[in-house]
Amino acid sequence: MEEFSTEEAVKEAMENAEAMENAEATAEEAEVTEASEENTSEESSKEEKDGKKPFKKKEKKKDKRDEQIEQLTDRVTRQMAEFENFRRRTEQEKAQMFGNGAKAIIEKVLPVVDNFERGLATVEEGADPFADGMLMIYKQLLTTLEEVGVKPIEAVGKEFNPDFHNAVMHVEDDEVGENIVVEEFQKGYMYNDSVVRHSMVKVAN
Repeated sequence: MEEFSTEEAVKEAMENAEAMENAEATAEEAEVTEASEENTSEESSKEEKDGKKPFKKKEKKKDKRDEQIEQLTDRVTRQMAEFENFRRRTEQEKAQMFGNGAKAIIEKVLPVVDNFERGLATVEEGADPFADGMLMIYKQLLTTLEEVGVKPIEAVGKEFNPDFHNAVMHVEDDEVGENIVVEEFQKGYMYNDSVVRHSMVKVAN
């Protein structure tokens, strides 16, 4: 009986040991499985994160490109505006240079016109063929000047205006109004809207 009990005890101990080993193996397998699942979950989460990052980068890249496009568009717009301003300034400068050059030439031609008028004032029209020829040249000269924008300034009978008239004499005259031009000594001329030469006049006080 004692031997049988010992054998049974040994057998039972062996079974318990095997059970413990199986339990430990099962626990290890469970830990491995859990670790594997965790790794899988981490990898999956990492993949999701990795998957999201390129998308975010792509969005950032897209935003950066849009920003670069806006900057380039703004730069081109500014350059076009600057070029347009430069073109306008150049045209204005050219027009101003042309106007100044034209005024300088007109100023040199006006004394010739004055001499024609002085010479023609001494002869009667039709009395001398030579004088008639000079009169035709004088009229042609005036027509040419008028075509390029030169016109005489009206003075006699007009109110004195310092912008157009240069008063060199004053006279007391009750028959005319105050500050009225009564005589013109030298005719003034304008080129377009600017004065080339002021009229030299006598003004009644």
